[in-house]
Amino acid sequence: MKYSINWNLDSIFPGGIASPQLKARMADCEAKMPTLEQAINDWDAASDTDFSQAKAILSLQEDVENGLATIATFANMSLSADTSNQQAGVVLNQVQVLGTQLQQITLPLIKKLTALDDATFSKLVATPGLDTVAFGLNELRTQGKELLDDQSEAMISQLALDGFNGWSSHYDTLSADLHFPVTIDGKQLSLSAGQAQNRFESDPDPKVRETVFNSWETTWSQHAAPFADTLNHLAGFRLTNNRLHGTTDYMHKPLQLNRMSQTTLDQMWATVSANKKPFVAYLDQKAKLMGTAQMTWHDQWAPVTVGDYTPKVYTFDEAAEFIIANFAKFSQKMADFAEYAFDHAWIEAEDRPGKRPGGYMTSVPDVKEARIFMTFDGSAAGVSTIAHELGHAFHSSLLKDMPSMRRDYAMNVAETASTFAELIVADATVKAATSPEEKLNLLDAKMSNPLAMLLNIHARYLFERSFYDARQQGTVTVDQLRTLMTQAQETAYAGGLADFDPMFWADKLHFFIDDVPFYNFPYTFGYLFSSGIYAKAQQSGSNFEDDYIALLKDTANMDTETLAKKHLGVDLTKPDFWQQGIDLAAKDAQTFIDLSQQYL
Repeated sequence: MKYSINWNLDSIFPGGIASPQLKARMADCEAKMPTLEQAINDWDAASDTDFSQAKAILSLQEDVENGLATIATFANMSLSADTSNQQAGVVLNQVQVLGTQLQQITLPLIKKLTALDDATFSKLVATPGLDTVAFGLNELRTQGKELLDDQSEAMISQLALDGFNGWSSHYDTLSADLHFPVTIDGKQLSLSAGQAQNRFESDPDPKVRETVFNSWETTWSQHAAPFADTLNHLAGFRLTNNRLHGTTDYMHKPLQLNRMSQTTLDQMWATVSANKKPFVAYLDQKAKLMGTAQMTWHDQWAPVTVGDYTPKVYTFDEAAEFIIANFAKFSQKMADFAEYAFDHAWIEAEDRPGKRPGGYMTSVPDVKEARIFMTFDGSAAGVSTIAHELGHAFHSSLLKDMPSMRRDYAMNVAETASTFAELIVADATVKAATSPEEKLNLLDAKMSNPLAMLLNIHARYLFERSFYDARQQGTVTVDQLRTLMTQAQETAYAGGLADFDPMFWADKLHFFIDDVPFYNFPYTFGYLFSSGIYAKAQQSGSNFEDDYIALLKDTANMDTETLAKKHLGVDLTKPDFWQQGIDLAAKDAQTFIDLSQQYL
């Protein structure tokens, strides 16, 4: 089978970012907003006895939301595929402005829902057509209790455009302008941030990795002041906004957005902290294979090469067939979906200049489809990345016909289907190895995930907690930021590293994202949650596929603890479930150690 390595966007808006259909859809959304505003202002639950007006309001709101989301997604995809596409940036800004207006228009609806007496609200959410979004409406009602008056909320949203959101965009501008000078093989090079990171993380030559990382650390340090300024202002805006809405607990919003309790989060990290030894042992063994006394920060991602093994290079078609075949071992519906995505050119995978780094899946509400962006390099890790994003897309496909409130699953459970799909393929590549050298290399590649989730992201979480504690007392200096980051890494890696990256607070984009506070712990949650599901899948009978799909369909319809109890029968506030997922990764670490002994 021959699959396209470029995605098809014409089925969304033909002709690219200047598409007449795109302009018409934006005009349509803008034209409907005054009608929506008027309908919300006129709505009175007492006279809306059958709640037909409420249904009409939510339907119109969803139509506008879908349109804006589709346009924003299309513009972002256009810019990802071609970073020189300036018009895409213009469209993104237009959509952001309209999105802010829509947010202000819908605030009175949330307040009216909040003001309803319990009996009327219960009747509303029991009404056919609204009962399917009862959980979402209850969430809106709860959040409505925290809202300020309309004028204050509108003012905060407007100020955020050039304040909060502006500082986040400022980080992108600052980091894009950095250049990292290095001398490799006698040649003087000036690398971008993305190029430099790729070289010190994956270059097979340890001297090159060290050279590039030294330049990396030096360059970020030389520009530390503006990055510290940016981070302080982002956090300052967020903390002030929290106080205005009645809370000084900076974890309130992250936990609310992820529909989980602090007790669950604390238990997850406590279980992770109690299980560092297998992963430190893996790092120690990998360091020995590299000929060093202890693992360094910049070598932790480097590939392991032993013997005369040459890593297998997959064509895009081979990757597709491998993924489809192995998905089918767990779920034929997953396999059929993946085949459909490949057949219909949903994936932009070509390795060419002018593309953004990284990968993602994005939903396109108007056409009820998804698209996947990545750059495929033919490696086993590249195959796993495609599988990961297809897992996201499969999850999205199960909800595509549901109301938007039933599609709005939280970030922590968003990683469930993706990590599950990635585990399937990563396991399959290891099992397909034809030599000990190949198996060792693939095990090492597979270990990069638990290493990131249980050590690296733990460091990010610990840093961000200590940073926000300090920021509540005032501006945090560059020296303080470096110290806090080093302390967090020392704790999270539990003696597994010889040195650290004190500038990680500046070079990690996730700390500067505005719309998602604490962009760290949901990844570890999703990884361990999906690992527990994967362990269950290996033990379950023929009904696993139906049970798994039922769980995914409920991800936006209940809090995290209820979801786990209903579909997995587990209590997330206890260590047992978390231990199960960690044990799977620890088993891989031990297998790596045992297999590598012959090469020392």
